[in-house]
Formats: sequence, structure tokens, C-alpha cells
Amino acid sequence: MKFWSGTAFMKTAEMPAVARMLDDAGFHGLLVSDHLIYPKEIKTVYPGHESGKPFWTPETEWPDAWVLIGAMAAVTKNLHFGNNVYIAPSRPILEVAKQVGTAATIAGGRVSIGLSAGWMREEFELLGQDFDNRGPRLNEMIRALRELWKGGWVSFRGEYYDIPEMTIEPHPPSPVPILCGGESGPALRRAARYCDGWVGTAYTIDVAEQWIDRINGYRREYGRENEPFDFIVGLRDEPSVELYRRAEKIGITGVMVSPWANWEATHSGDHDHLLGTAEQYRAPIEDFAERIITQLT
Repeated sequence: MKFWSGTAFMKTAEMPAVARMLDDAGFHGLLVSDHLIYPKEIKTVYPGHESGKPFWTPETEWPDAWVLIGAMAAVTKNLHFGNNVYIAPSRPILEVAKQVGTAATIAGGRVSIGLSAGWMREEFELLGQDFDNRGPRLNEMIRALRELWKGGWVSFRGEYYDIPEMTIEPHPPSPVPILCGGESGPALRRAARYCDGWVGTAYTIDVAEQWIDRINGYRREYGRENEPFDFIVGLRDEPSVELYRRAEKIGITGVMVSPWANWEATHSGDHDHLLGTAEQYRAPIEDFAERIITQLT
């Protein structure tokens, strides 16, 4: 079992120090969330809350994912980095390819990317990207990124992206795993058909198993059931060695944990417990590693 920590709602400047703690404690990786801005007037309905509004405040920090990953990679040795999730189709594809390639180079290959089609129209419009075709365009972007990261002379021609022969260096030292998030039918099919894994949110283990079964059904439909595939989710059950052993049996390869807070606290809208200095995270990180991680390795 691989243990991942998230960064959402934490102070940006403290994250390199927290990353070092996670690295020293034996965590596998750290996941970075993504938003560009918080519009004063949001017309788009947020699908993740019954109110239709984001549950975070306008002042919440959403650091650029790849700047942050590069900074954390530079001060760690073994920790891997990914996303939960990165809204790639809101950005120009060459910008995405360049940022990820640079971060992967700095990290020595300890990088994956977790993509999502996104929900906020305002972000897409500010960046000059089409919101209405974001799903099909993301499907094509996944194939294009794999080509752009090969190194040397690369090109891609598709319905949405027409990229002439060019070099785009530095390219990743090894293939970058591409995972997808989202719970809609198209998102689940995207993961099953094009990706190396799926990043969920937080569920009870019984609900997580239902999502895994559904995606595996799509993987069989696309003839990919025997290919390696990661399932990374948060679990809302009480952390225990027994829980994570059961998680492995149902196909979960990675769990997102926040040893300093449970899921309900993090998603309540009150994030004051995440706004202190890095040192406040040391004790819960080390305690979780001793109680759980060392027992499963």
C-alpha cells in the first residue's frame, strides 16, 4: 500500500518543510490540488457541495501545482508527487507539457499527473480555453502529452491539437503516469480507456469498492483489464492496519491520508487547523508512520 498526503488548504510556504517530514517518515507521495483563481462572481455551479458553492473561502491559497512540486522535489529524495487533481484542459497544452517535463526532471522521475476536465467555466475563459469541449479535448490531450514527453523531435496531429515537429526540453527522464479524476460517466470511462489510474475523493471503503468495480467494468470493456492500473482514494473509515489491508484486497493501490485532520474537518470550510507552521505537522506525521506505515512494509 502506498500512502499519499494532500496539500489542500495548507500554507504554501510551509509545504517544502512538510514534504521533507513526509519523505523522512516513509510516505510514498504527496498530492497537489489546483485552482487558478476565485472569481468574485461565480456563475458556475460547484458540483462538490449541495449549496452549489465552493466550500473554501476566497482567501484560500491554491499555489501553482508545478512550481510547488518543483520546490518540494528539490528538497526530498524519495517522495513522489501527483495531483488531486490538475485542470489541464484549462491551460495551453504546450504549457502543461513544459511544466510537467521540467518538474519530472527536477524530481528525477518522481512525478505523475492527475487530470480532470474541471468545473469552473470562469477559469477556462480567463485562460482563453474552450470550456464546452473540455472533456473530448482532455481525452486527446492525454494522447498528445505522451508524444510530447518522448524527447527529441516530437509532433502531434488530432482534432483539437495540431502540433508541428519541435523539441520541448527538458523531457521527463521516464514515462509520466497519467491518472484521471472525476465521478461522472465520461470521467470514469476516460480513466479506464486512456489512463494509468484513477484518483477519487474520500469514501467509506464499501463505497470505494463500488467505484473500483465500476471502473474495472469499463477497463474490461476496453480490453485493458490486465494492464497495470492505480486506484488512489481517501478512506473515511477509522485508520487502521486492518482497514488498509482490506483496501489492498479490493484493489486500492494508494490511499490519501491527512494524519493531522479527518476528512470531515478538512471539508467543513474551517481550515484554521491547517494555517500554522510546518512544525505542527511533525508529530501526527511521525505517529501515523509508526502506527500504520511501518506495520505494512
